[in-house]
Amino acid sequence: MTCLFAPSLAENRPYPPVNFTGENWLPYTRLIPATEIGEWVNQHILSEEGRLHNPDHEHLVNALADGDIAFMWASGAFAKSGRIVLGQCEQVMMRAGGWQKARMEQQMHEWFGRIPKFIITLAADYCEQCNDVEFCALVEHELYHIAQATDEFGAPKFNKETGQPVLKLRGHDVEEFVGVVRRYGASKDVQEMVDAANRPVEVAHIDVARACGTCMLKRRKFRTG
Repeated sequence: MTCLFAPSLAENRPYPPVNFTGENWLPYTRLIPATEIGEWVNQHILSEEGRLHNPDHEHLVNALADGDIAFMWASGAFAKSGRIVLGQCEQVMMRAGGWQKARMEQQMHEWFGRIPKFIITLAADYCEQCNDVEFCALVEHELYHIAQATDEFGAPKFNKETGQPVLKLRGHDVEEFVGVVRRYGASKDVQEMVDAANRPVEVAHIDVARACGTCMLKRRKFRTG
């Protein structure tokens, strides 16, 4: 299988604004919209003509175009449960009422001009120094968390009024302990992951762990790729 990673993507890959991570935003982490990431994802990953096109994300095409999926830069990563979170995909939920809800809605409209259904946030301090393969892997990891819902028969679910895919937040394909696999063998899901790992990669080799706030992947240390 031919590796599909295009060196020219380095020129087009989105980066955080200059000095965004250099400024001291303490005591809080600064967050800003990153429309350039969405444009890059659409051009290189969702588009059938993209050099990194992945049909697995076909259900996201209209959602991204309609602004239902938004991207943000965070000025820094954060630690949680002994892990460093570099990316996070969340489904927007307004679990509030009155002025508290109004404040949240105002913030969304000021950032995006609307209230998106999903927000993907990336750590700018990591993304400004990681290599292109690591960046692509982090972005796609978060995209994979947005799945198309299924009906009671397991068929892809579509909105009856718009005809568009119904989206939901999902976890990993595989969640298991190494010790369990070592002692009892691989389950069907784990075996599929093993088989995928044993095949030639479609994009390029990734030699660093990544951390995701949606699923809290463990990262051994924060370093340059």
